[in-house]
Amino acid sequence: MPVEVFDKEKFIELSANATECKIKKNKENTKLKLRTPRYMYTIKLDPKEADELAAKISCPKTEI
Repeated sequence: MPVEVFDKEKFIELSANATECKIKKNKENTKLKLRTPRYMYTIKLDPKEADELAAKISCPKTEI
């Protein structure tokens, strides 16, 4: 099961160990997913906030 993160700074820290990052855009929100060796972490944000956070993430990004 994925683990939902609510803090943006913690999500950025977790991205350092991630092997991939997936971005899923909907009409109301955007979901970012980080795949780490142990867990998958997710965060739901407004599209504008998600774009800012995606720019700070250091793992390879894929839009789905």
